[in-house]
Amino acid sequence: MEHREARATSKSSTQPETDDGVGRRKKRAFLDLLLDATESGHELSQADIREEVDTFMFEGHDTTAASIGWAIFLLGNNPEVQARVVDELNDIFGDSDRRATVQDLNNMKYLEMVIKETLRLYPSVPFIGRLVTEDMVIGDHLIPAGVWLNIELFNVHRCEDHFPNPEKFDPDNFLPEKMQNRHPFAYVPFSAGPRNCIGQKFALLEEKTIISSILRKFRVESTEKQEDICLMMDLVLRPESGVKVKLYPRDN
Repeated sequence: MEHREARATSKSSTQPETDDGVGRRKKRAFLDLLLDATESGHELSQADIREEVDTFMFEGHDTTAASIGWAIFLLGNNPEVQARVVDELNDIFGDSDRRATVQDLNNMKYLEMVIKETLRLYPSVPFIGRLVTEDMVIGDHLIPAGVWLNIELFNVHRCEDHFPNPEKFDPDNFLPEKMQNRHPFAYVPFSAGPRNCIGQKFALLEEKTIISSILRKFRVESTEKQEDICLMMDLVLRPESGVKVKLYPRDN
C-alpha cells in the first residue's frame, strides 16, 4: 500500500523501461510491474499482488537455502569432490581474496555439476502437482482428463535408466557427454515446460556465490552420512534435524 501511494506522487514510477545511457535497458521492479497490471485493467487485488510477492520471496530464499545446505553436506561427505571444487576455485581466483564476478561464476563448471547433482538427489521441491487437461495414455494406463497428478521428482531423479547407481553422489552425471542422450524430463528440479521455475538461473548464481565463498575459506567435514539422515517430505525437502558439519579454516 505504501509503495502504491508513493507511485501516485512519482511520475517516473509509471514510465516504461528506458535506456540507462550506456546501451542497457533500465529494468523495472517486479512489484511495479504487478501494480501496472492492476492499473491497466487487469483483475489483481491487493491480496493477489501480496500472494505473487510471497511466492517470489518463498521460492527465492527457502528453496535456495535448502539446496545450499544439502550441497555443503554432500561435499563434506565426499572430500575428493570437494578437493576438485577447490582446485577449480584456485584456478579462477589464485591467491586473491577478491569477490566473485559474474564471469567467475560462469567459469565454475565443476561446482555447477556439484549443485545439479545435489538437486538430483535432494530436489528442493520434491514433488509437483499437475492437472490433466485431456485424456492421456502412459504405458498401459489411461489417465483421464480432470485428474490431478502428483509427480515425485525425488523418485524421478533416481531412475536407473538415466542415472546408474542412483543413490551415489556423482557430479560426473552432468558431464556433457552423459547429458547428451538423456531424456530432457529425466532431471527436472525446477519443473519443466511453461510452468517451470523462472528463477532457476538466478538460484544457480546464488548457490555458486555462497558455496564458493565458503569453500575458499573453509574445509567442510560432515559428521553424518547420507544414510543417517531422516528426510522430511514437506513443501521443501529438509533433513529432520538439520545437517551437521564441521568447518576448518583453510591454510593460506
